[in-house]
Amino acid sequence: MKYIQHNIKHLRSLKKLSQERFGEELKWSRSMVGSYEEGRSEPPIERLIELSNFFDIPIDILVKNDLRSAKDTSFIQIGSKRILFPVTVNEMDEDLIEIIPTQASAGYLEGYADPEYIEHLQKIKLPFLPTGTHRAFPIKGDSMLPVKDGAFIVAKYVESIADVKNGRTYILLTKDDGLVYKRIYKTKDNENALLLSSDNKAYEPYLVQYESILELWEFTCCINTQEYDEKELKLSSIMNLFQELKVELEAIKKM
Repeated sequence: MKYIQHNIKHLRSLKKLSQERFGEELKWSRSMVGSYEEGRSEPPIERLIELSNFFDIPIDILVKNDLRSAKDTSFIQIGSKRILFPVTVNEMDEDLIEIIPTQASAGYLEGYADPEYIEHLQKIKLPFLPTGTHRAFPIKGDSMLPVKDGAFIVAKYVESIADVKNGRTYILLTKDDGLVYKRIYKTKDNENALLLSSDNKAYEPYLVQYESILELWEFTCCINTQEYDEKELKLSSIMNLFQELKVELEAIKKM
């Protein structure tokens, strides 16, 4: 249990609790907390269960993983428990962007919650990004034109579905479809689902239940790996014009 002493101290500090206050929460003495954090003794199984319940983190994660790189209480849900969201930093303590490679994007559904999988991803630093945890996801197909096949969407992790902004674009990881990039709308008819819409209207919108959503990432910027030619730019402008006209016509109909 080489990580447990560091994890107890770090998780306690994230919750801004003194050793005395933390001990009161768990009905432990302050000296017991100090003994565990300094490595003078190791918590027995009943204490580990109490820690697991208090932090909502599985015992094996508490014991086997070094959680000190976590800067806040961002979490990934695994069953009824949560583990700290893996964040990668460089030697300057700056957040790095993990890149999900195109050829391995299908495996992200299995590896998204595995710190070892995340650790082995290629990483970049983009100094102009806002604060927060970001990843770069490959785009396949033409459902979100003018974003081209082969582009990468850099997106910021969203902790709660409640934080979704209506009409914005997001990367979603779902149990059934894996990674998708769509424009999201909240629906009044179904409060437990999101409507996913493609900007390319050749693709029909569809509903995704909250329980199927494993991760949400809000669009920050797009990195194109191919140059647009003149015809594509004109086509994109025409498509945008028709979409705007459709909105105006719908508004006129309602008058």
